[in-house]
Amino acid sequence: MQPLEKQYTEQGYAILVNAIPRAELESIRSAAAQIVEAFDIDKHRAVFTTRDRDRGRDRYFMDSAQAVHCFLEEDALDDSGKLIQAKQQAINKIGHAMHDLVPEFTRFCRQPIIKDSLGKIGYHSPLLWQTMYIFKQARIGGEVRWHQDASYLISNPASVVGLWIAVEDSHRNNGCLWVQPGGHRSPLREIYEVNEGSDSGTLRVLDETPWPDMKEAVAVEVPAGSIVLFNDHMPHCSSQNHSDHSRQAFTMHFSKAESKWSASNWLQRPGLEPFTI
Repeated sequence: MQPLEKQYTEQGYAILVNAIPRAELESIRSAAAQIVEAFDIDKHRAVFTTRDRDRGRDRYFMDSAQAVHCFLEEDALDDSGKLIQAKQQAINKIGHAMHDLVPEFTRFCRQPIIKDSLGKIGYHSPLLWQTMYIFKQARIGGEVRWHQDASYLISNPASVVGLWIAVEDSHRNNGCLWVQPGGHRSPLREIYEVNEGSDSGTLRVLDETPWPDMKEAVAVEVPAGSIVLFNDHMPHCSSQNHSDHSRQAFTMHFSKAESKWSASNWLQRPGLEPFTI
């Protein structure tokens, strides 16, 4: 296998297999379960889906930039909005400030392997902007359409890097990631911008370059504990989970400290200190 930095530079992504100890995975898995247990599903029924070109974002979503909020799977509700799944099987993801507010996630994000991996690709003083715990529930875990992270996390110069960590084994049957090797050299196709104080934003087309077809894509099938790093221009997606097994993962997004964070980003953190590792 190529060295981490060489694969990342040439392909736009890199994989470290079995990099995170199982005890660390269990720590955040347990913490996520406790968050779900405490979540009042009757008070908040916000659904996370990418099928609506992000028109469903609202104040609850925007406020999650500096909070810990749960979002439901689209197929956890019937057409009338009635819950048809048990709460523990209904959550799509938790976001987006667990690293600030939940001790288990704070410790997890500051593991030496995280800092060392980022250092190898040139991130020596990275800022952590958001974290997501993604459940990809059995049978109903939703599809995530082709996208580029730089559309949603805008920095100048562009420097966002995603670290996607498999909490459970990830494979084609349970909705693994798919990437387009070398696709990070393609133009940014869309940008999601929010006016200051607004409850929603607009996904605007920048470039008509087609999204990859599956012949160009590579399935990122990895065992639990593996880290996938990917460039913010790397097109990636995942299919719906039709299997009987969930595909839990934890994602972090960093930028270089010297990059300017856009005021039109949906994610703003005025009440939180910059998170460094």
